[in-house]
Amino acid sequence: MIRCLIVEDHPIVRAGLRALIENERDMATPAEAGTGAEGLTLAGERTFDIVILDLNLPDLDGLEVLRTLRARPDPPPVLVLSAHAEDQFAVRVLRAGASGFLSKHAAPDDLIDAIRRVVGGRRYVSPELAERLAAALDPRAPDGEPHERLSRREFQVLCMLGKGYSVSEIAGELDLSVKTVSTYRARLREKLHLDTTAELISYAIRSGLVDV
Repeated sequence: MIRCLIVEDHPIVRAGLRALIENERDMATPAEAGTGAEGLTLAGERTFDIVILDLNLPDLDGLEVLRTLRARPDPPPVLVLSAHAEDQFAVRVLRAGASGFLSKHAAPDDLIDAIRRVVGGRRYVSPELAERLAAALDPRAPDGEPHERLSRREFQVLCMLGKGYSVSEIAGELDLSVKTVSTYRARLREKLHLDTTAELISYAIRSGLVDV
C-alpha cells in the first residue's frame, strides 16, 4: 500500500486529492495537513511513502518545508503540487530536492502516474516541461529569465514582495533583520534592472511568480 501524506491548505483541494488517491486499490491517505508546520510534524511522527506538497502554504514557504523534509534521515520522496507556472518553479523545486513537480491544472490521471513514478524511485515532470528542459541544455539556446539566476533567498524575497509583503513583514516571516531584507531588495533591483519596489512587485506578478 502506497501511503500518501497530503500537505495542502485548501480543504476542497485536499478532499479532491484524497478521493483521487483512494480510488486506487493500492493507495491510501492515512494523514493530511493544512499547514507546513503540521505537515512536518506528521512526517516526523509517522511513516509515509510519499509527501504531496503544495508550494503556497499559509505559515511556511513550501520550499522551506521541502528542504526541511529532505534534510531529515531517510526522508520520503516529495511530489510538489502547485498552481504556479511549472516553467517558473519546477527547476527550482527539483534542485531543492523534490522528486517531481505537478501543476494543479494537470489531469487527474497525471497525479496517479506522478505518484507511482516518484514512489518507484524516478522523477516526474510533465512531457512539456521535459521538452523545455532538454531544449535548455542546447548551448545555442538563449539565456533564461533574469529571476532564474537569483539565489534562493533573493527569489524568496521577490515572491513575497510580489504577494504584497512589506520589508518588515518579510523580515518577520524569514527571521531576518529589516536591514538584511532591505539589502536583498536592493540587490533584486540591481539584478533585475528595476528602479522601485513597485516595479519589483509588477515583475513578480507579470512573471507568474505569485497567485493573483
